[in-house]
Amino acid sequence: MHPSVLLVLLGAGYTLATPSSLPSLSSPSSTPQIPSLSLPPNSRTSPLPSTHLSSPSSPSSNPPTLPPTSLSPSGSRISSSITSPLSSLPPSSFTSATNNPPTQPLPSDLPNTPYTFVPFPSPSSEPPIPGVYPLSSPKNPPPVENPEIVPDFARAWTRAYKKAKAKVATFTLEQKVNISTGVGWENGLCVGNTPPVGDFPGLCLEDSPLGARFADFATAFPAAINAASTWKRSLIRARGIAMGKEHVGKGINVALGPMMNMGRVVQGGRNWEGFGADPFLAGVGAYETILGMQSSGVQACAKHFINNEQENERTQESSNVDDRTEHEIYLAPFLRSVMAGIASVMCSYNLINGTYACQNNRTMNTILKQELGFQGFIMSDWAATESTISAMYGLDMTMPGDITFNSGTSYFGANLTAFVQNQTIPEARVDDMATRILASWYLLEQDSPNYPKTNFNAFKPLDEPTNEHIDVQDHHGKIVREIGAASTVLLKNVNGTLPLKKPRTLVIIGSDAGPAHISGPNGFSDQGGVDGVLAMGWGSGTAWFTYLISPYEALQARARKDHTSFSWYFDDYNLVAASSAAVEKEVAIVFLQSDSGEGYITVDGNAGDRKNLTAWHNGDALVQAVAANNSNTIVVVHSVGPLILESWIDNPNVTAVVWAGLGGSETGNSLVDVLYGDVNPSGRLPYTIAKSPSDYPAQLTTGGSGDEILDITYTEGLFIDYRYFDAKHITPRYEFGFGLSYTRFEYSNLSINAVQGEQDQDSQLEANWAAGRPSPQVVGASTALWLHRSAFNVVFTVQNTGSLTGTEIPQVYLHYPARAGEPPSVLRGFTDVELSPGASQTVTITLSRYDLSIWDVVSQSWIRPSGTYSLSVGASSRNLRLKGTIPL
Repeated sequence: MHPSVLLVLLGAGYTLATPSSLPSLSSPSSTPQIPSLSLPPNSRTSPLPSTHLSSPSSPSSNPPTLPPTSLSPSGSRISSSITSPLSSLPPSSFTSATNNPPTQPLPSDLPNTPYTFVPFPSPSSEPPIPGVYPLSSPKNPPPVENPEIVPDFARAWTRAYKKAKAKVATFTLEQKVNISTGVGWENGLCVGNTPPVGDFPGLCLEDSPLGARFADFATAFPAAINAASTWKRSLIRARGIAMGKEHVGKGINVALGPMMNMGRVVQGGRNWEGFGADPFLAGVGAYETILGMQSSGVQACAKHFINNEQENERTQESSNVDDRTEHEIYLAPFLRSVMAGIASVMCSYNLINGTYACQNNRTMNTILKQELGFQGFIMSDWAATESTISAMYGLDMTMPGDITFNSGTSYFGANLTAFVQNQTIPEARVDDMATRILASWYLLEQDSPNYPKTNFNAFKPLDEPTNEHIDVQDHHGKIVREIGAASTVLLKNVNGTLPLKKPRTLVIIGSDAGPAHISGPNGFSDQGGVDGVLAMGWGSGTAWFTYLISPYEALQARARKDHTSFSWYFDDYNLVAASSAAVEKEVAIVFLQSDSGEGYITVDGNAGDRKNLTAWHNGDALVQAVAANNSNTIVVVHSVGPLILESWIDNPNVTAVVWAGLGGSETGNSLVDVLYGDVNPSGRLPYTIAKSPSDYPAQLTTGGSGDEILDITYTEGLFIDYRYFDAKHITPRYEFGFGLSYTRFEYSNLSINAVQGEQDQDSQLEANWAAGRPSPQVVGASTALWLHRSAFNVVFTVQNTGSLTGTEIPQVYLHYPARAGEPPSVLRGFTDVELSPGASQTVTITLSRYDLSIWDVVSQSWIRPSGTYSLSVGASSRNLRLKGTIPL
């Protein structure tokens, strides 16, 4: 999403469009095809001025519709003679992504022609099974302690749809259109707003994935990448619950998060907003965050759908992805989001295989609404709507409403009304759009008279009549501190350097150690700059710091407690002085950082994406200078993602390395908890740290200009991050899943057993899967409960053989049969086990049929490839302790 926001509906200044002002629409002689290429901003059909009270003429009668079973080959709920190919690009355009990629000309204008529409049926409901897939509601999800339970939200959605349909039946066409059309940029209190319609109060939509953006007296939580680094479902859920409560407390209806792009490109500007570079880990992060947020009453929004993996030319690039890779890698966290009962999804700015994401029939209709059975609504990213006809491709809501910010025009609004009146778009589709939006509102029980009204002003925070300054922080600082410590990854620890034991003298060096030197923690708009400790990236995925504890403050407080002589030096560039400050100090801690964010802000030449993978502010030279004069140099890293550490990592005077990520407002306190051993580090890397940038399988695609589309072809396919390193036998500096502890753990007694279940209506589907046969192509086939219920138990013992209480993160990696064409190892399970010295625990991690499946592009279903499956259990993707065979 883009920058800031605020408004009033009556002041929007939109003019009323009438049918006579529309471009002429002629009836075609034959049923048209849905065009598969959408339009760039400068070659769209001329938009009409917009209004939120559409043309007051009576709607035309509905055109004929198809029976509910009629589907086109692509799965569209549009006329059966209409097709939407996966890609409109010729094979020759699918070339390798390079720094000088090929471009393709932009498509011509879309024709306006009649369409027919029938709503998707609800996914088939299965009888609930207690302890397996119980009936659930967003307000009462399964406990986080039982990740094997698959919640069944079917009945909750059914109730919500019944209310929504009844409400929509009372609305005029113009009112239904208004529900789907934002009021325009800066025309409401939130970054996105829909107007009130009847007794429906409209919606407030607000960033961000780590807190309530532009809201005062709210919490700046650790970034999602840190939540993923905990590898602890309980903390990811707790973070979601707390964020949800704060959004509700501010009167926000839709919280624009979580973000779940995959970090395909290690330099990608917004990777820190997501949950790392593995689809299983990202799926768990998305799932637990959504369950937590929606249990607090706010609608969550899964974004950015889909393949929005870099900032460079994000509105003018086509991510060219094969179908299997799309399903197994990039769709996975969105699939888990739908299973968590997600209320809304945001389509992205980029093109997918030549078609804009917000006008992509294949991704929105066929995959999201049909295959995954998504019952909520799809909104555009801000100003990412491409045409009025995008409604037929699956877009349900345009945000913020205007075509470009403050343009006073909209592709929905009066245009959508006119397209219905001239029978281009069936009114049944507008009914469906409004129903989906209202159903999500009812699903989260936001129709309650007790749901707070919006009480802050995103664009005018000093406007007293509209900002009530409600304090929603509660005691959430404790959660922030706990997540910050649990997400800290200990990468190096020579001879027990850490934890610190009341050192006599301690110096901290580097600007990242201190508070912001000039204007406090919110001195840069949308955090687009840093002159102190780094605790979040920049862009729309940020929040204001109500406070920010720097390492300087936290370490000095601890030093006073221990009677340690404490000093500091914050200049990153005076290496002589920095080196001198470290002389004869018992401990010297050097602080490094690397920042990134959204592409509408450029910081030090980094236009969202990082230019390189070296530390900012002369960091690598700073480490070397300090280590030259101090034999006990500890390095602390606050970074949005991986850095290349090779210039100093093997220096014998660098005795410990602590990877702290983006810890939010309690950053300093979380770090001190780990440095001094109050918390035994248990964080694990959610990505691979390489020895060279060229070791990564996908590089940032640069170039692109003007009106041409930048092709980015995902030539690495399934082999992202550690999967590529494993397949190519590349030794990383630190592998995916890596992290040290102050204690030691041993693994033993592995057994793998099939879960025995009673005969039920799914038994034949399960037998078909076991025989390697495809599953039926029904609505919700990929989220079917039988596919995701536990099929195998992986049981083993973990023992703490060290001298300190600590938490181990056992990880399960699946090895597919060779003929499956999968990477050597893929993560399929993990948990966290806290043990006192000498204690042991039996651990059970379950695997589902989905976990063992691959996507078959021919049958368009999840199948089991034939052959022998094995798995390994260990402490990281390369520290595998136990191995066994799955009894299939």
